[in-house]
Amino acid sequence: MACQRLKTYLNESHVPYLTIHHSPAPTSQEVAESAHVSGKRLVKSVLVHLDEHRYAMIVLPANQHVNFVALRHRLKNSKISLASEKEIRECFPDCSLGMMPPFGNIYKMETYLSDSVTHHSVIAFNAGVDDELIEIAYTDYETLVHPTVLSGIA
Repeated sequence: MACQRLKTYLNESHVPYLTIHHSPAPTSQEVAESAHVSGKRLVKSVLVHLDEHRYAMIVLPANQHVNFVALRHRLKNSKISLASEKEIRECFPDCSLGMMPPFGNIYKMETYLSDSVTHHSVIAFNAGVDDELIEIAYTDYETLVHPTVLSGIA
């Protein structure tokens, strides 16, 4: 079952969503295939360090990778680095490893969104577990999360 924190947030916000069950898969692209969702419309979350004591969530299409050079340039921060598995577990204790939903706000962290995600009317994302996605309207996501949209980071 999806992360309770996420479902509670969506339900309390009165946001309609669709739950998509799929076979567990090791990569985002394989999840997209299993769930029959476009890899461009499926978004993934990547946890990064902004500095020693602060994390941020980077959200981008599942078929792309974080461009750390561009991200460091856009945020004017040369110390941005990928978080470890241990740190991911600590920041997202209610999620399976790597399955965190793209809602940094409900985990009290900044959310940076690749501008390539904004072109889709509907997005899908991990629901905190390895066999379930949630699909919502992009406009609802933007309203709920208020991500900082950055170009060229994916």
